[in-house]
Formats: sequence, structure tokens, C-alpha cells
Amino acid sequence: MAEVQEAPQAPHSIVPPGMAAEEDKPRIQLNIDWSNVDLDSIMLPPGDDMGIKSDDEEEEEETLETDTGFGNVIVVDNLPVVASEKYEKLEGVIRKIFGQIGAITPNGLMMPRDESGKTKGFAFIEYSTPQEAQTAREQTNGYKLDRSHVFVVNMFDDYDKYMKVPDEWNPPEIKPYTPGENLVAWLTDDRGRDQFVIRFGSETEVYWNNASQGKPDPVYHRTFWTESFVQWSPLGTYLATIHRQGAAVWGGEKSFNRLMRYIHPQVKLIDFSPGEKFMVTYSSHEPSNPRDTQRVTLMVFDVRSGKILREFKGSADDFATGGTGGIAGVSWPVFRWAGGREDKYFARIGKNAISVYETETMGLLDKKSLKVENVVDFCWSPTDPLLSLFVPEGGGGNQPARVSLVSIPSREELRQKNLFSVSDCKMYWQSNGEYLAVKVDRYTKTKKSTYTGFELFRVKERDIPIEVLELENKNDKIIAFAWEPKGHRFAIIHGDGPRPDISFYSMKGRVTKLTTLKGRQANALYWSPLGRFIILAGLKAYNGQLEFYNVDDLETMATAEHFMATDVDWDPTGRFCSTSVTSVHQMENGFNIWSFQGKLLYRLPRDRFFQFLWRPRPPTLLTPEDEAEIAKNLRKYSKKYEADDLARSLEGTERDTENRRKLVDEWKSWVAQWKAAQEEEKEDRLILRDGVPSDTEEDYEAEEVEVEEIINIEEEVIAFGFDNQD
Repeated sequence: MAEVQEAPQAPHSIVPPGMAAEEDKPRIQLNIDWSNVDLDSIMLPPGDDMGIKSDDEEEEEETLETDTGFGNVIVVDNLPVVASEKYEKLEGVIRKIFGQIGAITPNGLMMPRDESGKTKGFAFIEYSTPQEAQTAREQTNGYKLDRSHVFVVNMFDDYDKYMKVPDEWNPPEIKPYTPGENLVAWLTDDRGRDQFVIRFGSETEVYWNNASQGKPDPVYHRTFWTESFVQWSPLGTYLATIHRQGAAVWGGEKSFNRLMRYIHPQVKLIDFSPGEKFMVTYSSHEPSNPRDTQRVTLMVFDVRSGKILREFKGSADDFATGGTGGIAGVSWPVFRWAGGREDKYFARIGKNAISVYETETMGLLDKKSLKVENVVDFCWSPTDPLLSLFVPEGGGGNQPARVSLVSIPSREELRQKNLFSVSDCKMYWQSNGEYLAVKVDRYTKTKKSTYTGFELFRVKERDIPIEVLELENKNDKIIAFAWEPKGHRFAIIHGDGPRPDISFYSMKGRVTKLTTLKGRQANALYWSPLGRFIILAGLKAYNGQLEFYNVDDLETMATAEHFMATDVDWDPTGRFCSTSVTSVHQMENGFNIWSFQGKLLYRLPRDRFFQFLWRPRPPTLLTPEDEAEIAKNLRKYSKKYEADDLARSLEGTERDTENRRKLVDEWKSWVAQWKAAQEEEKEDRLILRDGVPSDTEEDYEAEEVEVEEIINIEEEVIAFGFDNQD
């Protein structure tokens, strides 16, 4: 019999039943030479595996875990019936069409054939994931291979559902109507407040801006709500979050419930259409060959249904033209939406072309791109299906650069302006689509330096007249340009020193300069959404200098500072604005809320602060006549709201007074308890002090003692100048 001994650790050990195999538990070591043991001769009791599973059983379990059904298989009907000699050709066509959507598994394409070798007109295709199979069904069902063959695509699992359809029809059960949540209930706030969302650390919080109380009111809070950022939809209906599996939108009246998910693995960026009908998502994937460029996938979703309407794939180089920002070499947004809430067109720039798509079919407008040789940039009018595009000089400088206005869908060129000696060009549309400013950097005659001017298009006027604006000092560097929203004015920061100038111009009549502010510490311009007021901000290197300026009266209302501020944002009503310090800086993270006159209302510090976003509001439903009537009778409406503000102020004052009263009462109660305890212990204190009372300060004598200490001694010889006297 083998010898048995206890050992703290053993290469082959047996742990008694019910005891965890922990290092600090005693184990039993068997000194057995396993090379001399015939394992096949060992017999276990029937039905008892001693808690040890065989390799065959483990393999079987793993197979059962992965074999979850046929959710990743589709059935494609109405394929051409071909003979055996054309089988491979048809297989290649089918694989090319369906392989663009997702990865087909090895041996995942099967087209059954009859005894003669002819195909039967249908095929089974197996994808790597059910999501890819679902996408393939949605995108290829109804695909027209030729006149006689239009694909009919179904999920394999659906056939089981079809087989269970009863022979007799029974009327469906009518479920009672349950109204959904009001997604725009936040617009009906009786106090007319706006909401904002902030993101810091792993937390995301939504607040009401309760400026009258000098603090925000919490609405919703969630930890790990998103994996990268959050984004409001353009009209404020949805809040979008980003996840590994895709994007999601949230909304509701009282709480933020998830309304829809959009499956797009490894999504990095999203963009809504202006009318919130569509969402574009973007992802990129590292190539297996380091010499290849990144693979990019863009998907266009229907926001309400979550259905994929169109998918675009290619290399990063295919999507790297145009745009103002981006990731991994791709300009973002790749697709730009036509103005207005109709969401009728979207476009992207390519090599020598601008591709305009119709949302109704998700196909190219007139099935062809707009050919424009050497085009490098384009913009949509914010209100109309009108394109502005820029083409640089060509032919070694023999062909001038040009800016053109093109109407969609007619593709008619409405206006063109040729430009010479152009170094760079940037286009700025006014929010109403009435004006287009083109900033043109031109070379001097020596080609050693550049100067800047502006071409100003009056888009809504007959024949679209163009005016030229040049600064008094042509060599001034243009730091920032901004149109007044819904207005006729614009502002320019220009200059080369640390304190540039800021000039204001008007487009009424002919373009005229209103004023120039000399030597301002500013590098960014932020107009109020309603115009009239503007913030001249010195961000980042300028340490958060702020100047609140009234353009109507041409006067400064206030100056302030938010040290190290990185962002400035107006609320949608133009009543308040926020300044924030994001985690770009390690200190002073958080945000401040200001009135439009520049008064600091409150601040909220937050460590690792990432985002501050006001919730947008949809355009007003009031007509210009209604707005004019309200402005005319503003005093009548103001009395009501002033009374409401006073009532809330008094309510807040009474509440604060009551809170202070409670704190005083708690303090008095605490003092009374300690005095009672002190009185109970008085005799004990007398005994401890040999009968000497010590409860009052009068029993003590204060004695002042002065202590002098020599800190340092220095000797210095002073000459009185007697030697110079006669």
C-alpha cells in the first residue's frame, strides 16, 4: 500500500469534499509513480464521475454552448437556375454581393442542386454573427440581380414560425392603447428653464438650470452611462450614448428611458440629421497588414425604428477629404446634411466629385455624382438645398480658383466667383442662409507672404451680388470670424500680437464697419443665439478672459475671468451661458453659469470634468407676427412673470429661514444636553479637584509673562567721513 503523508503543497493532491482548494488548507499528497499506473483499468462506480469530467464531456458542453440555433443563417430565394458548368460563376456573384455585408463562415454558402446538377434557385448563407445575418436580410431583400431575378431573403429561423401558422384564421387580440412618454415634456416647464448634461469621471448627470435660486436642480444621474461621450440630438428630443456594441438614444418625461439601440460594433462617432430622422455612425478597424490603411464603416440608421438604411465601407483614404475635424485621418462629419428639417439630402466629397444622396431611396441623386474637377471643400446652406463649393487654382496657376453656388436637385450653378493667387479659402454661412462669407488668403506679388480678404455673397437678393471686404491692415492675421445668428452683423478678431483687435461690421445696405475694439485679450467669438450680445473670450493660453459686449449699444456690459476656461456655450434662449474647464487641465475642473450681462450666478466644481452640453430647443412655432405682438405687449406679460419670480423668491427666502431656524434649534438642543451632563458631573469634578471649583473662568487668574530671546548679533563698522575733512 502506498505511503500517505501530509504536505502543505503537492503536485498531485486530493481535497476533501466540500473544502475549497486553498493554499492554506492541508492537502494529501500521494507518492505514486503515474508512469506505472494503467489508467484504463481504473473502474469508477456506475453513474459516479467523482466530480471529474472527461475531455469528451467538456467538448460536448462547449459545442452545446456555441450551437444556439440558426439565427446567423439566411435563405435567399429567386436565384437564377444554372447548370453545373455555371455553378462556380453564380457562387462567386452571390459571395461578392453578400460578402460585403459581413463575414461568411467557411463553407457557409450552400446552393442545393438536383440530380442533373442544376441549382434549385435558392441558397443558404451562414454569417459569423446573427447581427450580420439580420443586416444582410434587411439590405438585400428585394435586391434586383437582373430583370427576372429579385432576391427574396428571409431568416432561417423564420421558417419555423411560418410552419406554425394555424390553418384557420383567428382575429388578433386587440391590446389596449398605452400612450408612450412625452419626449418633449421638458419644453413645458412652467418656469421656462433649460436643461444641460455634464459628464465627469464615470458619471453623467442631467440638470435644470435653476438660475434664480443660484444652483442647478438634478433631473437624472447614472454611472457608466456611456463609454466615451454623450450627444444631444439637434432638436433636443434624444440624448445619445456610445457603447462597444453601438449607440443608443434615451428620452422621456420623468426619466431617461432607452428608446432605441443601433447595432454598430466599435462605433466611435455619431451624427444626427437636422430633423432627427436619421443617424450616421462611424467605426474604423485596424488592418491585418500594417501597410494597408484602416478600414472604415459608416451606417445610416432610421432613428425611430433603428433600421439600417445604408452602409458604406472603404479605406480611411476614401473618407479623408473635407471636414473640419475627425479621427484616425477621417474628416468628420463624412456626410453633411442639407439645410432645413426635411432631411431630404446628404452629401460627401470625393475625388473630383460631390456625391449627393436622396434619403427617400438612400441612393445617389439621379444615380450619378456631381462632377467637379479638383473640388476640395463644400458646405450646405443652413436653410435651403443649396451647395457652396470651393475649387483651388489648377493648370499650374493658369486656371483661377473659384467659389460656386449650386442648386440641388437641379444641379444649376446660380453664381460663380473666380479668385486669383489664392493660398487658402474658408466658407461661413449665416444661420438664416441669407449671407455667405468666403475668407480668402491670397499671395502677395512676391509670393513670400499672404494677406486676407472676404467675399460676401448676398444669397437671397436678385442675381446674388458679391461685395469685397479688406481690412485696413491687409497683413493682419484673421484669428476668428462669426456671423450674428438671425442677424446682419459679423465680428472678426484680427491682428498679430498677444492683444488683437476686434471689428464689427453690418450688411445693411453696403457692408459697413460699426466699430473696432483695440487690444483685446480674446481668441474666440460666441454670439448669443438671439443675436445682439456677444462674448469675446480668451481661452486656454489667454487664461479664460471674458468680455460681455452689447453690439446694439456698442458697449461692454462686464468683464470677468474663468481661469483656464476651455469652452463657452450659450443656452438656447440666450439668457445664460456657461464656461467650463475640462480635464485638459488637472486643476479647477468644473463649470460656471453666467447671465447674459456677465454676472456670475453659480459654479459647480467637478473632478475629471469632460463635457457640458445645453439641451437644444426646436425652432419656435410662433409666426413673425406673433413674435412682434409679444414684443409690443412685453410689459403686460412681464408683470405675470415678475409676480411668479417674486413668489418663488419669497418661497425660497421662507425655506432658507426655516432651515436656519432648524439649525439654531438643533444647536440650542445640543448645548442644553451638554450643560445638563456637565451639571450631573459637577460633584465628581469637585472630588477630583479636592473641592476646588473649576466651572467658571473667574476662578482662574491670567498671568502675562514676557520672554526675551536673542535671535542674532551682527557687528558693522560705520565710517563717518572724518578723514576727508581738512
